[in-house]
Amino acid sequence: MPRSPTDLMWGQAFDLIEQAERMHRQFFRLTASARRHAVWEPPADVFEDEREVIIVVALPGVAPEAIEVSTESAALVVRAECPLPFAGSRRAVRRLEIPYGYFERRIPLPDVRLEAGTRESRDGLLILKLRKSSYTGPW
Repeated sequence: MPRSPTDLMWGQAFDLIEQAERMHRQFFRLTASARRHAVWEPPADVFEDEREVIIVVALPGVAPEAIEVSTESAALVVRAECPLPFAGSRRAVRRLEIPYGYFERRIPLPDVRLEAGTRESRDGLLILKLRKSSYTGPW
């Protein structure tokens, strides 16, 4: 039995809402932290080959010198605070979609020996390169 146009419209609307909720969870996940207030997690990508692990974290609006990077329990931890650009002004907020405040992202590391590589900030991205110490090929 063919579906009515109304059923199709509602089905598409529910699909769009589900997609928006999935994206919201992906980019604005709240996590537990040692801090007493909620934190958000920036999105991150991890690339790996036989020589290195490259981690890219999206941090628009965060000053590179304010970013803390450490390792804890086989994970790379990226922490900082993204300041609200117009805090204290008398402007009314009409829309607030970009996450602000303290954030923390824990990225599990592969089970290989890694050495500190390079750290770069480019176009709102933090790019960390970790060398695999077991790699003996040409660098």
